[in-house]
Amino acid sequence: MTLKKIAAIVMAPLLVFALVGCGESAETLTMGTNAAFPPYEMVDENNQIIGIDAEIAAAVAEKLGMKLEIKDMAFDSLITAVSTGNVDVVLAGMTVTPERMEAVNFSDSYATGIQVVIVPEESVIASIDDLAGKKIGVQSGTTGDIYCADEFGEDAVARYDNGALAIAALKNGQVDCVVIDNEPAKNFVAANEGLKILATEYAVEDYAAAIAKENTELLEKFNTALAELKAEGKIDEIVGKYIK
Repeated sequence: MTLKKIAAIVMAPLLVFALVGCGESAETLTMGTNAAFPPYEMVDENNQIIGIDAEIAAAVAEKLGMKLEIKDMAFDSLITAVSTGNVDVVLAGMTVTPERMEAVNFSDSYATGIQVVIVPEESVIASIDDLAGKKIGVQSGTTGDIYCADEFGEDAVARYDNGALAIAALKNGQVDCVVIDNEPAKNFVAANEGLKILATEYAVEDYAAAIAKENTELLEKFNTALAELKAEGKIDEIVGKYIK
């Protein structure tokens, strides 16, 4: 056997190994969200989903050696999507509630949300008590939806696919107010003249990532990565970028 043939035999397995190595790619972490909830998630001018949740998910994915893929969908379909494996995790300014905890596991909290009330500047509504008898606009499936339906009745609530549609209904006089998280509320009021946020808070909540009940391995890894990011100051940096 010639030296050339011996070299070819030795190199062949190495070449196969190299090709296999080059063909490997990072696993994908698929995140579900509703990209109409600024500054937690929104679509930029390049049609890319950005915001607090998108950046936190990207930072966690990097910690886990994974690449991030984001799926935009209706908010009230997110729990089903993660429960059935259509997405791996949900980050959508989602509040931890007992009802949701029956369907999914939640990560450690990464942000605090405050539910507020948006009204026209000339509105007679001055406090939460004044919502009785009024038509309340909400984003379907959110805690604002749940709270208002429980407290004021189903007939008092008008549900919309996202906050922007609820605000449009408020401006058109179809609802008397909108109950939504404080941060998107500030964005909506800044972009729509003639609206204001009541000084009274409706509720204070914890935001966390939702993960399927059976996917305990991902939950543990997510929480470990999240704790590291908190310790490094990365979470505060991301939140501070969007909320001054």
